[in-house]
Amino acid sequence: QRDHLQQVLMTYALILVAEEVRSILAGNDVHGVQVPGWLSGSVDLGMMSYPVYNLFACAACLLVALGLYLVVNKTRLGMMIRAGASNRDMVRGLGINVTLLYRIVFAAGVALAAMAGMIAAPMSSVYPGMGGGILIICFVGVVIGGIGSISGALAASLLVGLVDTFGKVFFSQLSGLSVYLLMALILIWRPQGLVSKGY
Repeated sequence: QRDHLQQVLMTYALILVAEEVRSILAGNDVHGVQVPGWLSGSVDLGMMSYPVYNLFACAACLLVALGLYLVVNKTRLGMMIRAGASNRDMVRGLGINVTLLYRIVFAAGVALAAMAGMIAAPMSSVYPGMGGGILIICFVGVVIGGIGSISGALAASLLVGLVDTFGKVFFSQLSGLSVYLLMALILIWRPQGLVSKGY
């Protein structure tokens, strides 16, 4: 029954609690994951070579983004999700089970996070809390894009990726601050984020 920001903060708090409980009960072992044989090797791009698996990961992420866009903007389920995010009481008055709808959205988010972990595993190994460092960057992306906006989150994630990469190349001493400087500048310019309305 709370707004987006309170849900994000509460979810993060639950993550911290769950991580500590998991650490106490199961330990903190690190496991390596091999790249599938058909995705091993690299592509020669002249002055440099690029791993095939990284290209696969990029393509998979673009396909997921396209699929998410189509589901949210072109399907009946997406229409109900958008309506529920805009005016929960009106949607409930139309006879739609908003609680079930929110559970479906939350489950879909968990599934997407699990898939992201599977794709990232061969590149970064599998270890408890492997999403911790990414979680903060994701939160920055959501804030920059505009809380509640999928298209804003996509645009912000691309922008954050570019700033982070170029920051590490050209301003290595300030690379850890570049993303947060970007967030501060955008919030000064547009406190509501890049996309204040829409999906």
